[in-house]
Amino acid sequence: MPEHTAAADFAALLRELRDRSGLSYGVLAKRLHMSTSTLHRYCNGDAVPADYAPVERLARLCKAHPEELVELHRRWVLADAVRGRKGAAAAETSPEEAGSGTGPGQEASEAAPPAEAASAGAPPAAPVGADTGTSPAPARRRTRTAVLAGIAVAAVAAGVALAVGLPGGGSDGDGDGDGGRHRPVGAAGVTAEGTAPASSSPPSAAASPSSPAKDKGPARTPAGSAPAGAPSGEGQKSGVPVTVRAEPYAWESPCSQRYLADKPASEMKPPPLEEGAAAWVAAHGAVSSGQQYLRLTVQGTGPETVVVDGLTVRVAGKRAPLAWNDYAMAYPGVGCGGGVQTRAFAVSLDSARPSLTPEPGNEDFPFKVSESDPEVYYLTASVSAYDVDWYLELKWSSGDRSGTLTVDDEGRPFRTSGNKGRPAYEFPIGGDGWVPEGTTKLE
Repeated sequence: MPEHTAAADFAALLRELRDRSGLSYGVLAKRLHMSTSTLHRYCNGDAVPADYAPVERLARLCKAHPEELVELHRRWVLADAVRGRKGAAAAETSPEEAGSGTGPGQEASEAAPPAEAASAGAPPAAPVGADTGTSPAPARRRTRTAVLAGIAVAAVAAGVALAVGLPGGGSDGDGDGDGGRHRPVGAAGVTAEGTAPASSSPPSAAASPSSPAKDKGPARTPAGSAPAGAPSGEGQKSGVPVTVRAEPYAWESPCSQRYLADKPASEMKPPPLEEGAAAWVAAHGAVSSGQQYLRLTVQGTGPETVVVDGLTVRVAGKRAPLAWNDYAMAYPGVGCGGGVQTRAFAVSLDSARPSLTPEPGNEDFPFKVSESDPEVYYLTASVSAYDVDWYLELKWSSGDRSGTLTVDDEGRPFRTSGNKGRPAYEFPIGGDGWVPEGTTKLE
């Protein structure tokens, strides 16, 4: 889809919702904690938000219907994908394409200023475009190219030597060789029929009851790309025509989410906005409490239709619930909106064999997706009696091809724990700390 069309379609629906609400840009911007000019840019199609959370909050403030929320998310996915391709293309632009003024194979920083050239005893460089009466020096360029190539080979060799020197080649599942790498939250691993899987084992379930599942586990490959260690272009050969983006820290409403943390209330930061939830969870080593709300965006990588045959819940580990404090993300007295009721599913992780069931009024699998027609699924995973590590397997088919995508949280399982009997805390508006839940007096 052309960039202007995707961004314009997204902006048009934003403007429609804003106009219908009767609220001014200033009022909406204040409630969304953003500048009025930024909101103008979103609604005019001049910019696309990097995260969907502020878009959803804007839509809810404007009283969007569930169908409109789903359509808005679909348009944002398309606009964001086009923006991502544009950014990648800009990053790959060569100096010649960027108008650096240097010739082919010549680095812009290579030409020394006249003063430096004179001090080195060399004649001053001729102005660009001046006729010096001599032809370019191909031998010099070939020599420079060879030197640069040698440097590149040496750098690669050094990287390989370093990787070999690391324990387990730097790819073992204990996380020690991770080297600080960080994948986007919800990166999906790929296991497709007829291709080499990124990992032959399920996500790591070695987390102890007293600490969250911090181990990265085996490196996983983003959905639709090459398996780990495969050469460039192998992903296209694998024939995976669908991608999955998982948001494991989405909120069904401002009042829906709670987290368990092994810290006293005095050491906890205030509740975040939804887009800051992942960072807040990481900072406190927190775990989803009572339930976890996932937003899955499934999109084809090309014009062909891909059938999403189903989602299977896999349990990687089960333990007694965490004996940690329970922190509610809602501020007492703040109104809460309803959740999206389209493509919504629920699963009880307490069951011996957890399985997804459609929420009332929702259709069940299969669904169809393509590059221009993504689907968004909302999953509510509930638990009370256990601390559960779990992940999802998405089955797809397209023509004579089929496969399975493993969907998890950065190569490790999702984690959700029961919270019965745990000390619960809330953060009053205007307060300076957490207090026991139910003790706040509302005016």
